Amino acid sequence: MDTPKPDNAAGFARTRPLGGTETILLVEDEVQILRMCRRVLEGEGYTVIAAGTPQKALELAEEKRGALHLVVTDVVMPAMNGRELATRIKALVPGVKTLFMSGYTANVIAGRGVLSEDLNFIQKPFSSTELASKIREALDNG
Repeated sequence: MDTPKPDNAAGFARTRPLGGTETILLVEDEVQILRMCRRVLEGEGYTVIAAGTPQKALELAEEKRGALHLVVTDVVMPAMNGRELATRIKALVPGVKTLFMSGYTANVIAGRGVLSEDLNFIQKPFSSTELASKIREALDNG
């Protein structure tokens, strides 16, 4: 007699984070990190729009206004920090959610006044599983 498999709805933990079909604007000035994140997120089913600069991200956000669900941005970039970029994108796309990423810890960034500690944040380096999980959390919980 076969034993029934656990149903996730019954409270069993998933071994892999849920992906999605949402559209994500990914902003990262380090090309290798941009490529890796894009590959991971597309593998999870997301539509990813990648930008290597804040200015390019603003242009893409303007084009994709209604179809943008999440902005994933590095905090420290040339010309504009991630918080300023997120604020400008939210003016174009009200309700878009944001996930910040940085090699600095959340405490250090908050201490410098760039971000508050209660925002969605992932510290570099991170694994593909950690990124996928944080993306899903940011989309589901804001």
